[in-house]
Order: sequence, then C-alpha cells, then structure tokens
Amino acid sequence: MRMLLADQDQSWKEEVVTKESWLQGPLKASCLYGQLPKLQDRDLTLYQSNAILRHLGRSLGLSGKDHREAALLDMVNDGVEDLRCKYVMLLYTNYEAGKEEYLKAIPGYLKPFEMLLSQNKGARAFIVGNQISFADYNLLDLLLIDQVLDPSCLDSLPLLSAYVSRLSARPKLKAFLASP
Repeated sequence: MRMLLADQDQSWKEEVVTKESWLQGPLKASCLYGQLPKLQDRDLTLYQSNAILRHLGRSLGLSGKDHREAALLDMVNDGVEDLRCKYVMLLYTNYEAGKEEYLKAIPGYLKPFEMLLSQNKGARAFIVGNQISFADYNLLDLLLIDQVLDPSCLDSLPLLSAYVSRLSARPKLKAFLASP
C-alpha cells in the first residue's frame, strides 16, 4: 500500500501503533476484525490489506483498462496472497527448520508469475497490461521479501528479476524503497 501511494505521488498520514498501545486494547477493540491495517479515506473506513490495496487501485486507476484486465489482476493478486500465506506460515510456525525447503520451492512458486510476464509484451511491461497496477505493487513487495531471505532466489527467473529491477527503478518508488 505504501509503495503504491509513494509511487503514485499520493500523500498519506501514517499512524504507527506500538505493541504496548495495541495490547492495551481500545484500538484493537475498535478495529472491525481486531487487526490492522486500517485505512480512513474520507468517510470510508477499510480494514484488510487487500481490500485497501484494491480500493486504492480502483481510486487511482490502477485496476486494469477493462474487465478482462481487472479479472486477471485479481487472479494475480490472489496468487500473490497464496504465496504470502506460505511465507507467513514459514515465519510463524517453522522458520529455522523450514527456511531451506521454502527457498528451494520459491522458483516453483514464482513460475506462474514468470509465465504471465512472458505473455505480456515480451516481459517488458507489467504483470498485466501496459500500466502498473495494484497487483504489481503487491507482487513486487513479495519478491523483495523473498530476496531478503535469499538474494539469489530470482536467478533462475530472469523475467521476474528484470521486473523487480525495472519497477524498483521507478523514481518515486526508488526513493521510497531507499527511505527509512
């Protein structure tokens, strides 16, 4: 969400919640699902990362040029979330014992995204269509996380590797990624 907002030159106010204030309870109790993130956009309050991401995509014209692209972007985003669930399970259940297996499986997990890139403008564009989308930001976030685990995880996936480089070089996104 932050990458999308920064790259699209949108301003936002971020309220950092400390563990102590969260555990005190009033904020948690006020959240619809008892969890963050929360987005307040004028009179609309949203919870759930992907609902927020899709809302921002629709609001900023980053949801595809037509129904076909919008459907493909939803598919890609759901695929990203399936993979993110595997990552989260690794982190919270079996990190030390499961990290090596997860890293070995990454190329297979990412192969569908490599294939989608290959089918879109010779892999010189975005994951779907010819403009960046909410799904591109979500996929980029996950790929950057995987590269933290293993900087060489994209070595066998040249299109995804080039995709990460290309998106990360967008001036506003590059500045955001370099910021604290």
